Amino acid sequence: MAEKKERLSFRQAAAYTRRGLSIWWEAAPEVLVSGWVREGVDALFPYLPLYFTAQLVNAISGGGDVWIMLAALLASTAVVAVVRAAVHCWDETMRRAHQWPAWNRIFFDKLLSMDFCDIDDPKNQALRTQIDQLRNWGGFGLNRVYRVSAEAIGALCRVLGAAALSVSLFILPVRPDSALVWLNHPLCLLGMAVLMLLSVFLSARFANWAESYWDQYDGTQGNRNFSFFYFIAMRERHRSADIRAYAQDRYFEAGGRANMGGDDSFGPTSTVAKAYRGRAGAFAAASGAVSQVFVGAVYLFAGLKALGGAFGVGSVTQYVGALAGLSKGLSDLLELVGVLRANAEFLKPTYEFLDIPNKMYQGSLTTEKRADRKYEIEFRNVGFQYPGTEAWALRHVSMKFDVGERLAVVGENGSGKTTFIKLLCRLYDPAEGEILLNGIDIRKYRYDDYLALFSVVFQDFKLLSQPLGQNVAAAEDYDRARAEECLVKAGFGARLAELPKGLDTCLYREFEDDGVEVSGGEAQKIALARVLYQDAPFIVLDEPTAALDPEAEAEMYSKFNDIVEDKTAVYISHRLSSCRFCDEIAVFDHGKVVQQGVHDTLVETEGKYRALWEAQAQYYKKERERQNDLEWM
Repeated sequence: MAEKKERLSFRQAAAYTRRGLSIWWEAAPEVLVSGWVREGVDALFPYLPLYFTAQLVNAISGGGDVWIMLAALLASTAVVAVVRAAVHCWDETMRRAHQWPAWNRIFFDKLLSMDFCDIDDPKNQALRTQIDQLRNWGGFGLNRVYRVSAEAIGALCRVLGAAALSVSLFILPVRPDSALVWLNHPLCLLGMAVLMLLSVFLSARFANWAESYWDQYDGTQGNRNFSFFYFIAMRERHRSADIRAYAQDRYFEAGGRANMGGDDSFGPTSTVAKAYRGRAGAFAAASGAVSQVFVGAVYLFAGLKALGGAFGVGSVTQYVGALAGLSKGLSDLLELVGVLRANAEFLKPTYEFLDIPNKMYQGSLTTEKRADRKYEIEFRNVGFQYPGTEAWALRHVSMKFDVGERLAVVGENGSGKTTFIKLLCRLYDPAEGEILLNGIDIRKYRYDDYLALFSVVFQDFKLLSQPLGQNVAAAEDYDRARAEECLVKAGFGARLAELPKGLDTCLYREFEDDGVEVSGGEAQKIALARVLYQDAPFIVLDEPTAALDPEAEAEMYSKFNDIVEDKTAVYISHRLSSCRFCDEIAVFDHGKVVQQGVHDTLVETEGKYRALWEAQAQYYKKERERQNDLEWM
């Protein structure tokens, strides 16, 4: 068993729950209202047929109007069935239509409003995953808040309905000439009340003790591993080739069973299962047993009063059902206190994530919308450390480039190239130094205005399973002629002409059976077309030709100036041969710019660029010699 946690107080737990309800109310009030109404109807409506059933039995045994009571019973049963079915249908519709989208919207809105550096922080990614795993593991967190509120409404309605039907049990007296007249004594009635309250208290207490075991264990890691092995690894299409080639299904199956962490969260050896075979199970059983003891006492008390002539025998059914409902309602209300406290522990990661503050200054200056696109970017002694690390990803970087220039950023993996691009686009702010746009610190510009200056193709860019034209424009409504022109410029023209639906062709087949699968090189061309469509002053390309074959790469670079036009282009490349056309090359090594210049100068100068060039040139030379040998043979 894990180390016992100090539980939140009821007041703290109630505050957590109130906040959760306010989040749900803002995101999906329909789900809350339909859930409340459903629970209320389910709690109250069974009392109506119960009442008429008792009256029918009384009429049969006492010579009353049986047919009227029978008709009333049938009518009430029919009304209850119809209303309950309608309410259940309404609630199911609301939940299916709104609950899951609302859950996603709560966290998507937060993700879209967060500073990118916080989204990129592995700690926050782990926190977001933990929230999902808590929900998947036991429905904990915000989902439980929604259910607790509905169950509380149901329990309260059950108490009110039961009280209305059972009050006459204590008011109607036994006949004075009966040997059971002692049942009229106030102490007898007080004893029944005490027994009921004791039953309610003990039942709820035992149930809360059983519930408290849940917040002493964390099944999220086991659930995360289970989800990975059975749902992600086995379902993702791009993994299928490796799974078949290396028979990884056996490894995944074994990993799923073992949960890769020693915590069998779903099997008979799990910590929760062991607890419920021991003390937690005993508490849960005791909770149910106490309730049944009280039901037995009610049967005895009501039966004796019926024998004493206080009411008809049919009313025994009414009172037993009503008092059992009253006991259950009160017990449920007390149990919900324990559930509320237990669930509050699982709300902590949710609120920790939603409360992540935005630290980046958003700025107030509007960027100039210059027709001549005269923009100058300058890095002044810029340094950057990723959160949680002491190493400098960049240090003492100073450089300047103007509009229309072609800047290549080269260097080995881990040299700081991608970090440089993230700082340039202000996905991160520098830890030291400053970045200037036309002489003004970029942090002073409005954040959205500054971002609009850049069109970027990141190395891990994504295309959507949506029509080709919408992928290019990143919008549902777009200029079709412009999108087609950008695709042609990016080298996708020939493939576009082959597509039967043209720009309306859906990429991939997740949503359309006639969707098309595009190769890595084709996807890269579409991503480049998306950059061109945005028509921003700065184009940033991270390995823009990595997936292209040599012929397509050579064709693209031969037309690169025509593609980029008057825009400033900054691109990362590992292929130094592609740097020949650039106005400036910045060579990164261990987070610093160690060389700057043009290709011809750098290749003749002793240094990092020349070493990289010679390493690649040697490879290309060997490849050409091998090709010549094959042709000679």
